[in-house]
Amino acid sequence: MLSIIASVAALHLSKAAADISVQGSDHVNVFQGTRGGGNRFPGVVAAPFAMVKLGPDVESGRTDAYSGYLPTGNIWGFSMMHESGTGGAPKYGVVSQMPVLGNITNPGANFSQPRASPDEGRVGYYKSSLANGITVELAATEHAGLYSYSFPNGSSPSVVIDVSHVLPSFRGLGWEQHYSGGSFGIFDDGHYTGSGTYNNGWNLSPDWSIYFCGKFNQRPSRAYTFVSRGNTTVSNKNGTSWVMGNQRLGGVFAFADTNLQSRVGISFLSTAKACANLDSEITPDTSLETLISNAQRRWNTEVLDKVKITTTNSSDLQLLYSSLYGMFLIPSNRSGENPGWTSTEPYYDDIFTFWDTHRCHTSLFQIIQPIAYEEFIRSLIDIWRHDSFMPDARSSNFNGRVQGGSNADNVLADAFVKGVRGAINWADGFAAMQTDAEVVPPNNFDPKAPDSSTKEGRGALPDWLQYGYITPRFTRAVSRAVEYATNDFGLYQVATGLKKPAEAQRYLNRSRNWRNHWNPSATSEGHSGFLVPRAANGSFIPQDPKDCGGCYWGDAYYEDNAWIYSMNAIHDVAELKRRIGGDERFVDRLDKLFDLGIFNAGNEPGFTSPFLYNFVRGMQWKSVERSRYIGSLYGAGESGLPGNSDAGAMESNLLWQMIGLWPMTGQTTFLILAPWFESMTIDLGRNKSLSVISTGGARDTSYYVQSLRVNGQPWDKAWVAWEDIFANGGTLEYVLGDSPVGWSTGELPPSPAS
Repeated sequence: MLSIIASVAALHLSKAAADISVQGSDHVNVFQGTRGGGNRFPGVVAAPFAMVKLGPDVESGRTDAYSGYLPTGNIWGFSMMHESGTGGAPKYGVVSQMPVLGNITNPGANFSQPRASPDEGRVGYYKSSLANGITVELAATEHAGLYSYSFPNGSSPSVVIDVSHVLPSFRGLGWEQHYSGGSFGIFDDGHYTGSGTYNNGWNLSPDWSIYFCGKFNQRPSRAYTFVSRGNTTVSNKNGTSWVMGNQRLGGVFAFADTNLQSRVGISFLSTAKACANLDSEITPDTSLETLISNAQRRWNTEVLDKVKITTTNSSDLQLLYSSLYGMFLIPSNRSGENPGWTSTEPYYDDIFTFWDTHRCHTSLFQIIQPIAYEEFIRSLIDIWRHDSFMPDARSSNFNGRVQGGSNADNVLADAFVKGVRGAINWADGFAAMQTDAEVVPPNNFDPKAPDSSTKEGRGALPDWLQYGYITPRFTRAVSRAVEYATNDFGLYQVATGLKKPAEAQRYLNRSRNWRNHWNPSATSEGHSGFLVPRAANGSFIPQDPKDCGGCYWGDAYYEDNAWIYSMNAIHDVAELKRRIGGDERFVDRLDKLFDLGIFNAGNEPGFTSPFLYNFVRGMQWKSVERSRYIGSLYGAGESGLPGNSDAGAMESNLLWQMIGLWPMTGQTTFLILAPWFESMTIDLGRNKSLSVISTGGARDTSYYVQSLRVNGQPWDKAWVAWEDIFANGGTLEYVLGDSPVGWSTGELPPSPAS
């Protein structure tokens, strides 16, 4: 057994067993998902969603370092801003400095260094040991960072700051970042300020600027600025100065002492605000240890210790808490740091992307951090107020890119039906959703998809409104159509709650438009009926359901094929079952996703498909089988994610399966799976909790649900509602066993559009 208890006796844990999971941060592996395409950021993030993400930037041939980090290669700087778990192309890697040995004669040179040993890290702390003998230790706050350098005895320490430093991309897709210019000034007391301006990246943003303010704990023996033009670097040898322009520029600082600390604050508003952030968050006497302790306290209090399990298995603890940690690295809370407009509303940036996260990340975000989640929803609505559209993705204060639908609509709907209110102006929220549903966004002429906007909104809306489907004149026509349908269902949900019957009926009808792409004559592997492209004259275009071409921006389907997208109308499953041919055919089609190797656990469009067995009476056990298979693909190690983290989407997928539930976004429905642990408690806030208890099971060998009690009452449904276990807390008591049991004979999960 994984647990040291058998049942409700979990309440009587021994002190030794309880102590093992008191501090969740002790069990976090910050390097989870940093290999194998997970792209997780392992550096210092001092609190959930902190603006500063301080860590190394690594170069290794022409390999994109999406989070700045690569396990092999040379470190060429330590910068203050990164993303985590993103694809497409790297973003940020700005406000960087690099420790260097000896007298610097050419500040524009490449000072990169191999590592003498693998990097080390834990929550709130990061360490790199360079081949030249320099050790770098990092800690941070939300808006400032602390670099602690140890140079070899007898060496001549220097620090080089290059304002042009930015993470490159080598994919050749036009998504690489560019440095536009900057400024750098050194003052008489040795501190410096400046700014850098950058553009492009995956969201194709125009120029944006970050300001910085840096101070050392010892006065430099020598400090000067430099400007590089082509292969020529001009240095100001006279000490203090100010340089600015679009050339590569920065500063060089030399010191006598081989132990050195560097403090840096950043701001999107001004150098004065950057200095204020630094002085208020990291004072001259603040120690590295204090910052580490503060970071661990924040993470434990705000996220990690809200989920408790009873186990002595260290691998389970590490997997659970590493996944929780990875889920809350981005977006970035930049409240008070918005350069675009003045507002008293919260402001969150670095949304990568709702296409990835709306399926299971945002619903768990709400449960673990309800206060921050309300702020997040308010921020989305405030972005609409000032930028005309809510984002599907956003970074550097700029919307972009939309991969499918306007999935902020799904996020707002999910929050609304689960009772998120607080200070949210839901009238404005619905108006923001209606903008997505009714207003065609201006075309930003994205070279990868020039047919319509990839910046925001629904670019293919003209066809959606005219035909009720999307023709091939728009890229990603089929996958956008099924997402537009779920977006419109979100509007139906909110309109219903706001007592707007006409609007509710309009969007309910539109949420069924996915059916207009259904070609009953399309066949594949013994099945008929798939979502396929459709011409303006109403004719279906021949399409092999297993073939999506390049499955990318210019194709009819984005990142998956018709087998997967045909199962994605999760608000209309009863109708989907009818079209497929009933329960038996529905189960066979789900089976074939796995038997034919179509399902990809690392790809978001298929996230919900493995659990749709719950829509057939007595077949819930198959969802559990699929869940256990998916769970086996995860681990707490460097290659522990089955795909790109996608800003925590992959981690939240696993966490829901550990709980033993699956959220149906935009609805109050949770499909029942089987929990991993004999006891798990989730703190829901306001003195409420969810307790998940199981007996008779073992995660890898005995995991089939034999019976279930919800809040003490026998349960025969393969689903529960928000009101059952989350609104006021609740209990789920499972009996697990070795063999499948058709216990789920009760009412089927809701299918509200059917």
